[in-house]
Amino acid sequence: MFITRLLSGIALVAILLATGILGGNILWGFCLAISLIGLHEFYKVFKIEKNLGVIGYVFAIIYYLALIFYQGNVNGALFLAIELMVVAGAYVLKYPKYNTEQVFVSILGLLYLPMMLSYIYQIRIAEDGLFSLWLIFLCSWGCDTCAYCVGVLFGKHKLAPVLSPKKSIEGAVGGVVGAALLGALYGAVVKNHMVMETPSLYFAIICAVGAVISQFGDLIASGIKRQHDIKDYGKLIPGHGGVLDRFDSVIFTAPLIYALLFAFA
Repeated sequence: MFITRLLSGIALVAILLATGILGGNILWGFCLAISLIGLHEFYKVFKIEKNLGVIGYVFAIIYYLALIFYQGNVNGALFLAIELMVVAGAYVLKYPKYNTEQVFVSILGLLYLPMMLSYIYQIRIAEDGLFSLWLIFLCSWGCDTCAYCVGVLFGKHKLAPVLSPKKSIEGAVGGVVGAALLGALYGAVVKNHMVMETPSLYFAIICAVGAVISQFGDLIASGIKRQHDIKDYGKLIPGHGGVLDRFDSVIFTAPLIYALLFAFA
């Protein structure tokens, strides 16, 4: 299992590096693909992947086409409003086939996966995007790794005993500190290639805040799995599970990093 997990992790990182460096339509296509796969995994939990879910898939594709056509200047709230109208129509016309939870989950899915993951692409096409992009993964997966190591060595107090018994407060703090240090180090390495001044300081702050939010993203995804009694969202990534299992923290950090980069610009 460890070898499988390691090899699939290396393969995933290699794909991310390739698509992130190439950017453009390549990264756009990658984000669209993982958004659709993740959306299918999410809808499957609530048993709407083959009916109401189709509306979500269509809107996700339209949203991504609008992103590339308008270079990221897309009104996400308008997309959600229009999807609400369409889903509400399906609810009324097919009543009582769908319950209200399924209706709202179908709308939430568009926001939770395609829209939030799209900020990976939107950061890449922004100024300094080639270098800023990697902050998403430094503060999510970097935090995850640091939190695990610190938790194993020093963890004594449970962070969320019922939801995730293995996570500790010490590990959570270690993850935030570790992510901040990774951000500062990364900023020092790329400072001569960026327009932003003193990137080490800004990157440390961004990664620290992102690390906090990334842990909430992880816990929320875990909570959904626990509530619906499933181990993994999928089997796409051997040893890791599905897209949602691997990108649960990235989903939350991507839009936050985008907002913080805009604030510090």
